[in-house]
Amino acid sequence: MSEKALYERLGGYDAISAVVNNLLPRLQEDALLGRFWQNRGIDGINREKQLLIDYLCSAAGGPVLYTGRDMKVSHEGMHISEQDWNAFQGHLNETLDFFSLPAAERNDVLAFIDSTRSDIVEV
Repeated sequence: MSEKALYERLGGYDAISAVVNNLLPRLQEDALLGRFWQNRGIDGINREKQLLIDYLCSAAGGPVLYTGRDMKVSHEGMHISEQDWNAFQGHLNETLDFFSLPAAERNDVLAFIDSTRSDIVEV
């Protein structure tokens, strides 16, 4: 029997959506990272949130179509630094702790997120 997709092991769409809904406010309220959401309208933030949910669901093997741009194009010109990335990872770990994500799934999530680093960090 084959192992279930990460999407299923994480709890599917609703669970991934709950993680995003917990993580984004942490990022927006962070003194360093909050600048990325300054002067953005609610509609744009909500669209970004939906794209993030779709991206994560799709990347985790779920039946969700991601229609956004790739990570490199999406983050180009944002001047995301190593310091920004490290702050993001801290908030991501706090969110995963909040949901008591089991070690196997946590490791898979962190490995996937780390695989996007070179497309996101510019400076």
